Amino acid sequence: MRSLYLDRRTWLHDVPAWIKLAVLSTFGTGLVLIASPRLLSLTCALAVAVFWSLGPQAWRRSRAMVGLAIACSLIVGTHALLGTPMLGLTSALRILTTAVLALVLTLTTRFEDLLETLETVLRPLNHVGVPAERIALGLGLTLRFAENFYVQWQRLDDAYVLRSGSHGGICLLAPLAIRTLQTAERVADALMARLGRE
Repeated sequence: MRSLYLDRRTWLHDVPAWIKLAVLSTFGTGLVLIASPRLLSLTCALAVAVFWSLGPQAWRRSRAMVGLAIACSLIVGTHALLGTPMLGLTSALRILTTAVLALVLTLTTRFEDLLETLETVLRPLNHVGVPAERIALGLGLTLRFAENFYVQWQRLDDAYVLRSGSHGGICLLAPLAIRTLQTAERVADALMARLGRE
């Protein structure tokens, strides 16, 4: 599967995966506890600044956030119509901040390092009979499929733009679903072959 991982190293590439995961988890939890729109705005600005510090190669990946920005706008608009605009704003800021930090993690952390960290965190579950390695692999594959979904969408959209001069939009859903299923089938076959040898 293709990845959003940046080949050109940045300052965050040298930070261990477990530290980045811990920061993301801490921030995600903390954002739920913050109710002040001003403080949430500052937190979101900090997350964007961290993303911006990764350089031009990372900035080109900002297209991944366009759909999220539209969704956040819809959240704010819906709450405004319901008479709770501040609730919509705080919800959108929480989502946007977490998503930006998750994108930063994806751009600067190799899948292998992320999987190793998840296995280490979940290893105590082995003592109660829970297969930690398989859970970690499932979580890791979920993260990879999420970014692979975006990469496939961008490739299809770029091809559509070259052919027609406009973006594909909803017309890309069918070919995207086919490609996603094909990727899932290849990964499943590889996993079955690997597990069959163990």
